[in-house]
Amino acid sequence: MEPLSWGEIIARIFSDLTPTWIALVVMFALSFFYKRKLGLYGKLFDSTIGMIGLAMVMFWVFTGIFSAVDMIGTHDPLGQISGMKNKVPGTPVRGNPEGVYEYYLLGGDNLARDVYTRMVKGSWEVIKIAPFATIFAFMVGITLGLPAGYYGGRLDTFLSFLANLILAFPVILLFYLLVTPEIIATGIPVYMAGVLFIFPIVFFVILFNSRFYTQPNKRNIYLAVTILLGGWLYLGIAWNADPLGIVSFPPNVLVVFVSVVFVNSPTVFRIVRGLTLDIKTRDYVAAAQTRGEGPWYIMLWEILPNARGPLIVDFCLRIGYVTILLGTLGFFGLGLSPESPDWGSTINDGRKLLSVYLHPALAPALSLLSLVLGLNLLADGLREESLRD
Repeated sequence: MEPLSWGEIIARIFSDLTPTWIALVVMFALSFFYKRKLGLYGKLFDSTIGMIGLAMVMFWVFTGIFSAVDMIGTHDPLGQISGMKNKVPGTPVRGNPEGVYEYYLLGGDNLARDVYTRMVKGSWEVIKIAPFATIFAFMVGITLGLPAGYYGGRLDTFLSFLANLILAFPVILLFYLLVTPEIIATGIPVYMAGVLFIFPIVFFVILFNSRFYTQPNKRNIYLAVTILLGGWLYLGIAWNADPLGIVSFPPNVLVVFVSVVFVNSPTVFRIVRGLTLDIKTRDYVAAAQTRGEGPWYIMLWEILPNARGPLIVDFCLRIGYVTILLGTLGFFGLGLSPESPDWGSTINDGRKLLSVYLHPALAPALSLLSLVLGLNLLADGLREESLRD
């Protein structure tokens, strides 16, 4: 077989990504139709920059999801085919073995693995860590930042000191320390997970208790569901002790997850604290205090909703920062397993022969760039619309 031209390569990639295109079209069609009922998200479709950013982000989200269930991708991301080492894009597979896709669309890497499949599979490695790690970091930052800004005094001084202490440490060095085998062997990351992952449970318990404290029956139901479901997930994720054996975290992924949450939580804390210091002086907060509302009700149901604009924007930007950090960890071979198709590891594998073969490192590098760019554009669009809100 003859090698594919660039036009044929692009056409085949476009065809392989059909599930992603369909999902994007359906999502945008539904969003346009119901945009006036979707609040800030719906207003995003009035911003050209926001729509472009959303499209770029959701492209990789859908690609990651569909690649995880093997609806996208042409080969096994770990599979090696003899004679395909460092082959250029569009090279036909030697011997044309039965049941194997006949081309390496974006060429082969230095271990004769398909670059295209590793690129799309690498998106799942990012999608399954970055958003959820950012959510956990926000849970920690919000739970500590609200009382620090609202109460002030010694509590604020103590929590701010801890946050500044973590932020003063070089991020890359802190990551390196947390994911090295010697630190992992001490069990420190697991204990950190035990502390950090309790915050979502605490957050929702306080949230429901403050909102429904005058409706004890409803409150008790919400609290029971939160504690049972949250406790089950907590045991499985943090301690790998799920009694049902359903929820578990691979140790290397847990270490990366904890590291990301730990590093990002202080920054979120400072943002939430600053917003709280400003918003607590507003008239509607004074009105809630006059009505006799409790401090946590005011923090969670008066202050936090009015801080949502800056927090949503920062959430999008922070996912981008986390994506870069994951790529950095993978590039240095820290955290995730060496054979992982994550973009950082793939770039590191490709850069060793960068002067001779561009394609093994170029494809994941452009993928990382496009996702982070999309998140930044999405954050800009959200910022525009939140200022008009």
